Amino acid sequence: MKKYFALLLAVVMAFSMAACAAPAEEPAGEVAEEVVEKPAAAGSVYWLNFKPESDAALQELAAMYTEETGVPVTVVTAASGTYNETLTAEMDKSDAPTMFVVGNAAAVDTWGEYCYDLTGTPIAEELNTDAYMLYDDEGKLCSIGYCYECYGIITNKALLEKAGYTIEDITNFESLKTVAEDIHARADELGFDAFTSAGMDGSSSWRFTGHLINLEYYYESVDAPEAWTECPASITGAYMDNYKNLWDLMINNSAVNPADLANGGFDANAEFANGEAVFYSQGNWEWASLQEKGMNAEELTMIPYYCGVEGEEMAGLNCGTENYWAVNSEASEEDIQATLDFMYWLVTDAEASRIAVDSFGVMPYTNAATSTNPFLAIANEYAANGRYSMWWATNYQPNVDAYRATVVSALNQYDADQTDANWEQVVTAFVDGWAAQYAAVNG
Repeated sequence: MKKYFALLLAVVMAFSMAACAAPAEEPAGEVAEEVVEKPAAAGSVYWLNFKPESDAALQELAAMYTEETGVPVTVVTAASGTYNETLTAEMDKSDAPTMFVVGNAAAVDTWGEYCYDLTGTPIAEELNTDAYMLYDDEGKLCSIGYCYECYGIITNKALLEKAGYTIEDITNFESLKTVAEDIHARADELGFDAFTSAGMDGSSSWRFTGHLINLEYYYESVDAPEAWTECPASITGAYMDNYKNLWDLMINNSAVNPADLANGGFDANAEFANGEAVFYSQGNWEWASLQEKGMNAEELTMIPYYCGVEGEEMAGLNCGTENYWAVNSEASEEDIQATLDFMYWLVTDAEASRIAVDSFGVMPYTNAATSTNPFLAIANEYAANGRYSMWWATNYQPNVDAYRATVVSALNQYDADQTDANWEQVVTAFVDGWAAQYAAVNG
């Protein structure tokens, strides 16, 4: 287990590291205007974006590149929680995406035949680590990571202090529970609650069926005889009680009635930015939005998913990525080259990479701009202090959309009536649902 943690730590630390035409003659006394001719565009780029929170930045980058090169770049952003179905629909079109996301082994199985081999391409050579490269069974480099992320529980230290606590008071689940329940009990007096809403609509449920559940998968994978390198056919659910610990704490110490969570429509980001809650289950990608809303790095931190596991005082954040670029091998040669050139520009151009990094958090490329994201700095600090990072075992979820839909349904039933019987339905959805979806995909 120590060797496993050391490997994870090494991965985390690896990251902390136009032609001008000659002017025509003008009458004496007048200044000739220089005429700039852009090269004719050879090919075009269509990026189907996975990250809704980065849409504005990517639209800006697309316009910049077109202005500089004359190459048309279109960025279409899939709505949160709909990427797989959007990709399926778009890839059936004659003008399919030339650049898309293949973010895990299951996606490689689905989309590998559409992936251009990135081996030896300039963009792949710019990577500063080999930790985020996805290959198919024949050794083709199908996709490469374009950003590295972390998630946990974003915490407003200023509000925590108003409630009479400091971040040093929270070291494990027991202490987190004490603090959260006390804040919730005094919410009217304090003017804020413990946790933001945990909405279960498509724009929010992934935080809990994709992120929070990682604590169960991660600890189960650590116990496994061998580290997970592909989707296991089944899981045991050995740490579902720990998942329940944190889930119950989140939904029962919030201003929102748990029975209302199924309706969705909540804005946890705004709740947190407006100072309505101390704790917000999210990732480093929220930094730009929170900063725009007036929050500063000094008042914020991110704590691990404390859930009652033995030794969790040494836990760090969930670190990894599901953001991997793939290039459509079915596109024309011109469009493939245009896409590869665009990707290379994104990670090497100083201005472009600065915009991208400020949105993504960090990009694992040698010449990309340095990250200024405070949450990623916290992840690195945890690692530097010997705390283990929780790798994204959730990336192995089989038939992910169908799997999570069943889980959401079970969680909604439990939230409305928190009985042991209803929790067993949640466990069944997570555990038996995994085996069922694995079988559906693999036969």
